[in-house]
Amino acid sequence: MASTFRWKMDPSWDGYNSLDPETHKTLAVWAADCAEHVLSYFEDMHPDDDRPRTAIEATRAWVRGELTVGEAITISRATHKAAREADSLPACEAARAAGHAVATAHVDGHATGAANYAIKAVIAAADAEAGDKECAWQTRKLPPELREVVTTD
Repeated sequence: MASTFRWKMDPSWDGYNSLDPETHKTLAVWAADCAEHVLSYFEDMHPDDDRPRTAIEATRAWVRGELTVGEAITISRATHKAAREADSLPACEAARAAGHAVATAHVDGHATGAANYAIKAVIAAADAEAGDKECAWQTRKLPPELREVVTTD
């Protein structure tokens, strides 16, 4: 069964911008990829609500230096509001994944939230086996230099 706690979210990693800036940006890109991979769970239910997609795009804009941390926080809050308003659990979890992805600009530890909520979206939409597959996909997407930073393996 997939564990929604595969990625480090424990006291061994303080998750509070303890990484160098380039690693932080690489982590944000991975978080955006994880959120985007499950975005359809939200967009299929809420095609006129672009807040989660905006959050994913904003994450990448922050990496390119085109968005401030303050702007990222504002977008994250709006995206979490979209999650609260979602009509289904998979849509809610997908929006939360996007909200955590953009919040990675503020605190690097949010990246694991994006990955975990993406797994939760898949499990809510399908089952634990699908969650295992999502976790495996995330692991394949994880850049080698981040493996020690975020994995519990």
